[in-house]
Amino acid sequence: MEEKKNLRSTVISSLVWKFLERIGTQGVQFVVSIVLARLLLPSDYGVVTMILVFTAIANTFVQSGFNTSLIQKKNADELDFSSVFYASMVVAVICYLILYISAPFIASFYNMPDIKSILRVISLTLFFGAINSVQNAKISKDMKFKKLFFSSLGAIIISGTTGIVLAYLGYGPWALVWQQLSNSIATTIILWFTSGWTPKLKFSFQRVKRLFSYGWKILCSSLLDTLYQNLYNLVIGKFYTSETLGNYNKGEQFPKLIAVNVDGAISSVMLPAYSQEQDDKAKIKKMVRRSIVTSALLLFPMMFGLAAVAEVLVKILLTDKWLGCVPYMQMLCIVYALYPINSANLQSIKALGKSDYYLKLEVIKKVLGVITLVATLPFGVYTMALGQVGVALISSFINAFPNRKLLNYYYKEQLKDILPNLIISIIMFVLVYLLKFINMNKYLLLITQISFGVIIYLALIYIFKLESFNYLIDIIKSKLKERKSDVK
Repeated sequence: MEEKKNLRSTVISSLVWKFLERIGTQGVQFVVSIVLARLLLPSDYGVVTMILVFTAIANTFVQSGFNTSLIQKKNADELDFSSVFYASMVVAVICYLILYISAPFIASFYNMPDIKSILRVISLTLFFGAINSVQNAKISKDMKFKKLFFSSLGAIIISGTTGIVLAYLGYGPWALVWQQLSNSIATTIILWFTSGWTPKLKFSFQRVKRLFSYGWKILCSSLLDTLYQNLYNLVIGKFYTSETLGNYNKGEQFPKLIAVNVDGAISSVMLPAYSQEQDDKAKIKKMVRRSIVTSALLLFPMMFGLAAVAEVLVKILLTDKWLGCVPYMQMLCIVYALYPINSANLQSIKALGKSDYYLKLEVIKKVLGVITLVATLPFGVYTMALGQVGVALISSFINAFPNRKLLNYYYKEQLKDILPNLIISIIMFVLVYLLKFINMNKYLLLITQISFGVIIYLALIYIFKLESFNYLIDIIKSKLKERKSDVK
């Protein structure tokens, strides 16, 4: 009983620190991105967005698979971590050489000679990513997320300052390049001194092989996901202008920033927590359900609220030159609102060691996504974004399918868990969106919309007495009591 109480306390404490890390770093990142967007042009963002597609794919090879394997393995020791570190560095060297050699051909394909040197410089982040991957796995394994808070916050302040100064001095897309590189370097240096882990002169090919037997399926799944997530950027960059790509990317950035960080804070903590309880499926089901309802409580109103205020928000923060991103932002808010269901189901599947299930799901979803992309491509970027909404809705059912058997957690139960939050969020969206037709100053309009949205959402939660809200309040109260007892 005491052990279960300690696990619950550790999970809650880890969630708090992970949320602080996400909120703190992404709060700073949000401010930095706004300043940069005001200094740079959509076309500058479009150029760097195309380059980041290739480094993201390479980073998947460097970081994915082994990282999850280390977390999932119950008795991972120093030999496992050091072996993975050296293996990841070798992969980083190979990926960098491939990108370095391929840079002229990629530049020729997009008819943009300048991106050759940009790609070669920004690809240096692969080496720091290899180091960070193992450091993050160690911290996640030990559930010491407080250390990530300080490293992430320090790195984002350093890289944000670097990017803003260079943008102000007129470096254009290079400001974004050096922002990315300085962030990777700063994160690595800070974690090296704070994580409590450094590689030892140990290596076991057998350990790497054993970890890879589980991790290769996660790697393939992550690679498919990365390719798919960046496929739209590749296609838009090839068939449309860099300005259109910049608008699409900025439209995605706002909802993605919120969704990935809210849901990412929960899922990064829940994977090691699920893994510790992998022999008790009833317990995992309860934890998955709590994860879904809590994420929906937080994320649904944020996404629908953002969609409602998108136009006036862009005018104020980014200026009128970015108004082209508004329709993309509104459609993609729906896509990212579904993250709670998807990640909770997928994390539980990984924790149970069913990486083969995970890979099959990714293959099915990505085939569906590619077919949708090809079908919508002739009709323009707006239709392509709308197609993503349809794929996201269908993917939610696909991700939930294995847990019908693994956890006895059926579609009907999952829909029942999220439906109250969804209905309340839609009502809030409609009422907030209608306020835009009132003739008032844009600053006053934004303040009115946000205030009204918060009041409406909280009032509806109180009226319908949502279980998820009461659960969240209980968590906060328990943490406050623990803190008071610690002080005494």
